[in-house]
Amino acid sequence: MVDGQELRKRLEARIAELPPGYISKKTIKGKTQYYLQWNDGEKLRSKYIRAEDVETVRGQIEERKKLQEKLKELRLRYPDETETVVYETNLIFGDSLRTMTDAVAEYRTRDCYGLLKKFLTGTDRTRVCALYGLRRTGKTTLLLQAIAGMPEAEFRKCVYGKLRTENTMDQVTRDLQKLFRAGYRYVFLDEVTLMKDFVDSAALFSDIYAMMGMKIVLSGTDSLGFWFAQDNELYDRVRMIHTTFIPFREYSRLLGIDSIDTYIRYGGTLRMGEEDLDDPDAQAEDASFRDDESTRKYIDTAICGNIQHSLACFEGGKYFGHLYELYSAGELTNAINRIIEDMNHRFLADVLTRDFVSSDLGVSARNLRGARDPERRTDILDNIDRKAVTERMMKLLKIRNREQQTVQILPEHTAQIKQYLKALDLIVECPIQNAEAGIGVEERVIFTQPGMRYCQARALVWSLMQDETFGQLSLQERDSVTERILEEVRGRMLEDIVLLESTKALGKNYEVFKYRFTAGEFDMVIYEKQDDICAVYEIKHSKRCVPEQARHLRNEEMLDLTSPRFGALVGRFVLYLGADMDTEDGIAYRNAETYLKALPDIDLDSGMEPEQTEHHGFDLTM
Repeated sequence: MVDGQELRKRLEARIAELPPGYISKKTIKGKTQYYLQWNDGEKLRSKYIRAEDVETVRGQIEERKKLQEKLKELRLRYPDETETVVYETNLIFGDSLRTMTDAVAEYRTRDCYGLLKKFLTGTDRTRVCALYGLRRTGKTTLLLQAIAGMPEAEFRKCVYGKLRTENTMDQVTRDLQKLFRAGYRYVFLDEVTLMKDFVDSAALFSDIYAMMGMKIVLSGTDSLGFWFAQDNELYDRVRMIHTTFIPFREYSRLLGIDSIDTYIRYGGTLRMGEEDLDDPDAQAEDASFRDDESTRKYIDTAICGNIQHSLACFEGGKYFGHLYELYSAGELTNAINRIIEDMNHRFLADVLTRDFVSSDLGVSARNLRGARDPERRTDILDNIDRKAVTERMMKLLKIRNREQQTVQILPEHTAQIKQYLKALDLIVECPIQNAEAGIGVEERVIFTQPGMRYCQARALVWSLMQDETFGQLSLQERDSVTERILEEVRGRMLEDIVLLESTKALGKNYEVFKYRFTAGEFDMVIYEKQDDICAVYEIKHSKRCVPEQARHLRNEEMLDLTSPRFGALVGRFVLYLGADMDTEDGIAYRNAETYLKALPDIDLDSGMEPEQTEHHGFDLTM
């Protein structure tokens, strides 16, 4: 293979062999004569050409002109060692880039890696690619892995840029021009959203440089900026690759972790190089959901800062809309935090106009009073000073009450912030169907980052531990109560995880929803539209198999209300944490972790006819 410097030398040698100048025709004594004329820098030179050689010389002159243009391009692309191209942004290529890519060589790739490679190897010259997601979801690693996977010849055409707040689009475009002239064709620009003028000028990437043949991949911390750009400057000109949502099956594959409880505790972000999240010695100091402080910091930077910076940089901030008053008063971060917390406690949007109340307290109080095990049954939470607890909770999470706010949070603020949280893929609304006539479809808000939700629940437990009533209990009693609360939280979160991941994994031929009755509900229904069949599910955070878990699946009234509406009922499942088994009445117990890792492959049919099923006993202890 001939490298750039060698090709330059060959061209220079060939050009030296070819005649310079132009052909002049003169008539002397009625006879036409031809001369080659050129300027050697000192004076005009001339050389006679025979008539039969004119066309040959003319072809040589044209060849020289073409080779000179090509040489000009090569000199820009492959400068001499003494020649230096000065770039205005922080660009890395060559051996330095190889060192960077070697650092990620052993990491497993995200599921979306294939989409990025498809873009890089495709022929589309109308679009750029944007990695779109919250912090610590593997965007930079994806960029470097894509570069590392390039064939050597293409790797030499790759450049990675790490942009800074002080950079401008003018600087970037000037650098792109230099890079193109130098022969670089794959440009990976990280942190582009830090530039204040990125969103307003983003079309330059697709309309000029992509059309020239450059493959441009963009990434940035403040990813909401890409959402704005997609609907404006980059409309129909960008291929978005989402990274925020990391399902359990991918989390398990990347980190070698099979425990759903570990995913509940830490899921949502990736901590590169960490293989054992249960090992305290392996806990990274910057882990996103290590404790409440790390969670609050993550929310403030990855979410609140993301939204505010993107809004401020987009068309002079005119898209702040209802949020400008909160922003100018320094209350927007507080409002986003409050909304996230309220949604995590399953409140409606109008709760934001009232004093903060944690729903987990009431739910846990009822569960503790009604525990089947008499030894676990207690009314301790009925005596809790809820006002004191919630005040501590708000202080812990830096959420201010209405009277502490200089600007009241209104429903329109809530609606706009929720829109941006959806755009960031942080929350997804999964439907709740109602069997009762006249009640429409409700939406269940689910967080795509379970570690955030769980850490805030643990913060609630911490606040409970400071309550005067808890102070009167023994350490064993306090541990029992708090663990019971967290067990309830893990149970509800497992339901959300299964519902969310089933919704996202299954195609348009399926509908996934919770089905609610006047009394009771199915945790999940999956309806396959093509075959007009459905299966119903109960989801339990338990390793034990007990009859109570499947009581709704045996409720003939509930089953009769389901089948006419959603097709033939072909399967009844309990997803739990124990081993797969089947009951004599046709209910299939399946391991939830196995189910999640198998998505999108599912079998709605339990595969068991009641009369063919071997009876399996139950553990009747709770």
